[in-house]
Amino acid sequence: MKFNKYTIKTTTEAEDIISSTLMDLGIEGVEIEDKIPLSDQEKAAMFVDILPQGEDDDGVAYISFYLDADEDNKPMLDSVRAELDDLRSFMDVGDCTMIATQLQDTDYLNNWKQYFHQFYINADNPGEEDILIVPSWEEVKQEDEGKMIIHIDPGTAFGTGMHETTQLCIRALRKYVDNETALLDVGTGSGILSIMAYKFGAKSAVGTDLDPCSIEAVQDNMEKNGLSEAGFKLIIGNIIDSKEIQDEVGYECFDIVAANILAEVLLPLTPVIINHLKPGGIYITSGIIEDKEQVVVDAIKAAGLEVLEVNHQGEWVSVTAKRK
Repeated sequence: MKFNKYTIKTTTEAEDIISSTLMDLGIEGVEIEDKIPLSDQEKAAMFVDILPQGEDDDGVAYISFYLDADEDNKPMLDSVRAELDDLRSFMDVGDCTMIATQLQDTDYLNNWKQYFHQFYINADNPGEEDILIVPSWEEVKQEDEGKMIIHIDPGTAFGTGMHETTQLCIRALRKYVDNETALLDVGTGSGILSIMAYKFGAKSAVGTDLDPCSIEAVQDNMEKNGLSEAGFKLIIGNIIDSKEIQDEVGYECFDIVAANILAEVLLPLTPVIINHLKPGGIYITSGIIEDKEQVVVDAIKAAGLEVLEVNHQGEWVSVTAKRK
């Protein structure tokens, strides 16, 4: 099977946002090459080509992704270029030139698995146990049996729990979910946030996502975590601008809405999503790069929500608010 490899030349400042944007478009994995020293956790979270040591960081990053060479790549490439143009309006993304090459690799979708191993999400409060995330291809160690264990195989959908944005959401869910919670999970991906909500005791969950790949990924992950009978409903479509999707989701019927999405999506989402929250409902947002924190906070307040807390992990921010 042949694949086209597309490499974007950008800046190290923009590499996280561009990577997340590509995944939101349905691209099934990216490689990042730069001269910034990487932690072990960062190496485990993504494809990384490490340049020879001793070179100074020049602020340049190369982000590569793959598309089937036998399919028409133009629609996806047009979407990528449009998103890059949007990003250029508020941050330095460099010249964003894109180089195409063709390669043969029958198993590139599985090659990344060597970088994703089981890991803990540390608890925030004394008395809470850490959460162990285990991919489907690894065994649970004997010493970990009996702990809170979540089985996740992201497959072609976004969300392993390793990224800071997801961990911020998980900690917020742990704080606010109870056994009466009805959750709306906007941008469901692999289903990890809905699965965590159920594990924390939620009564029900509904998800929305743009990517049909989420359907199979969520079904598999629900089954792996013993939640195949939980009644989770996934709706494919854009809740921001589709009245049909909004109607199907339902109005004022959710105790918690979680949205682990980039700030640029949270801005138009927030005034829409308030209509789906019950009075007093909790709105958990993440995916916010530090320099966009105030913009999102302002948008949340402008929608009539009360900001309860703002939390940080790495260069990412989570804002939790309440419908008055």
